[in-house]
Amino acid sequence: MNPKFEALGMKPADILLPKNCDMTKWAVVACDQFTSQPEYWAEADRIAGDAPSTLRLILPESKLNDPDVDQHVADINKSMADYLARDIFTTLPESIIYIERTQSDGAVRPGLVAAVDLEKYDYTPGSGSLIRATEGTVLERIPPRVRVRKDAPIELPHVMLLIDDPRRICIEPITAAKDTMEKVYDFDLMLGGGHITGWKLSEAQIDALADAMELMNTDEAMVDKYGLSGVAPLLFAVGDGNHSLATAKTCYENLKKVTPEDQWADLPARYALVEIENLHDDALKFEAIHRVVFGVDPEKLLAAFMEFYPNAHEGQGVGHTIAYTWAGGKGYLTVPNPRVQLAVGTLQNFLDAYLKENGGEVDYIHGDEVTDELGSKPGNIGFKLPAMGKDQLFKTVIADGVLPRKTFSMGHAADKRYYVEGRKIR
Repeated sequence: MNPKFEALGMKPADILLPKNCDMTKWAVVACDQFTSQPEYWAEADRIAGDAPSTLRLILPESKLNDPDVDQHVADINKSMADYLARDIFTTLPESIIYIERTQSDGAVRPGLVAAVDLEKYDYTPGSGSLIRATEGTVLERIPPRVRVRKDAPIELPHVMLLIDDPRRICIEPITAAKDTMEKVYDFDLMLGGGHITGWKLSEAQIDALADAMELMNTDEAMVDKYGLSGVAPLLFAVGDGNHSLATAKTCYENLKKVTPEDQWADLPARYALVEIENLHDDALKFEAIHRVVFGVDPEKLLAAFMEFYPNAHEGQGVGHTIAYTWAGGKGYLTVPNPRVQLAVGTLQNFLDAYLKENGGEVDYIHGDEVTDELGSKPGNIGFKLPAMGKDQLFKTVIADGVLPRKTFSMGHAADKRYYVEGRKIR
């Protein structure tokens, strides 16, 4: 392996791919999608049937609080052991995979599947680590996910990391050479997920990638992009799946407690498989993540919002404008001269305070129509937020730490990462 990768916090991995499988049945969308739409997961189950499928190796978060969640986790671990015993995987040793994902809008989104070093990742706000969270990590969300991962022999990644590469020196040269590369899969994704194709990088391409990434990891690069010198470089920002990466970090840190330090470098759990994408790729779009509040009196909640922000008013205006939908109708709330940078922060600060005092639950929803549909049901209210500009991401994380949680989403729910590749972590 190229020694430059050690300083970059990433490296090639022994990647598992299924062999002789129906790949459309194999790949399912990230577990944290469609959490309020159990019918989606029921249809995925029907499609997968008895065929080998990553649906048997992951726990949809809609089931995370089920009373029989422990049985779900046991079934996942059993399925992983069964798949390994049945030898359904082939291993691509020391590999990086270049992928092209055709999204629901027809755009093609390129990325790289590789491993990242969890020693170089920190989700603490204000961290100077090479790999950083972009939003606040909800610590209570980690332990349930640890239960799924801690005894699992395999990991399946839905984490997506972003690089800020305006010169397009890392991924794009690989795109230009894909016709000369070894194709490892090419298939349609179930349930409107589009299409995905993967190619294996050559050794020369892996070395060239290390050289390009090294140029991104310098003080000169920080000055050129952000006008900052002498600050800790930020090479990878988490675009999706931060709580999954935080879970991997927690499991690794727990292993370190019972493993001699001289063996830490050899722990498979020290690394996590991820997809890496360029923030500047045209196909990569930031979508707002909306909120639906369940189990509340919408009129009381709206009145409380006005009390929380005494200068707020109904209707659209200058400041932070937030659309809402409930059974009684639709409207807008505007907060002039907001105290925070983004409308999501204005709304989230209120919801955190209101729900703590009055009860109710909030879910984070992708898509205007789903938000309106769920918000219009009795006892619910939906809030729709504007999207954040991509150019603000790295600058804000470097300057301010993390964004409010669930600030942005990279594309619609159906365009999220599907589980395809795996990696042994035990």
